[in-house]
Amino acid sequence: MTAPSRTLGIAFSDGDRISRLAGAVVRSDGTLDGLAFERCAVGGTDATDAAIALFDALDREDVRHVACAGIAPAWFNLLDLHRLHEALDRPVYAVSYEPSPGLGPALREAFDGDALDRRLDVYRSLPPRVRVERDGESDEERAGDPLFVRAVGIGDDRAAAAVRELVREGFRRPEPLRLAAIAASAHREATARE
Repeated sequence: MTAPSRTLGIAFSDGDRISRLAGAVVRSDGTLDGLAFERCAVGGTDATDAAIALFDALDREDVRHVACAGIAPAWFNLLDLHRLHEALDRPVYAVSYEPSPGLGPALREAFDGDALDRRLDVYRSLPPRVRVERDGESDEERAGDPLFVRAVGIGDDRAAAAVRELVREGFRRPEPLRLAAIAASAHREATARE
């Protein structure tokens, strides 16, 4: 599978109370083709709404896929990938970079009551993570630099192939997520000085 013609990468950069989201529209050749910004609460439950608002603000019908930097940005402000897929009418996948036993224990340590229940409901609704095997990787590279994807609206194999195609030579992250992370961090720094 070749990379989609345009992918929206969504990444977050956390401050003390506010996380800045950046959405980077990136063409399959790696060219940045649009940016938008939004915000959500650190430790809140509004990350999914913020991602939807960011997509709407871009008003880009040519975006084919939406890639998110993880599922628990802004201190466990979980992304509901099913709701994103339904609202955006695009395949949605979350990319992560480290093996993990899962978020359940960390959620239980950080929250209780309704706040915990809401987060666990979203977390349990998510599809399982699938390791993205990269062509030409040695066993050592595979062990030390993994990529994982959770996908909704697209099969695991196709999502993994799209992620593989979006990683540029010499980088670890898919280009839409790499550029979105840079933009989110710059936006947070700029707004902190205001």
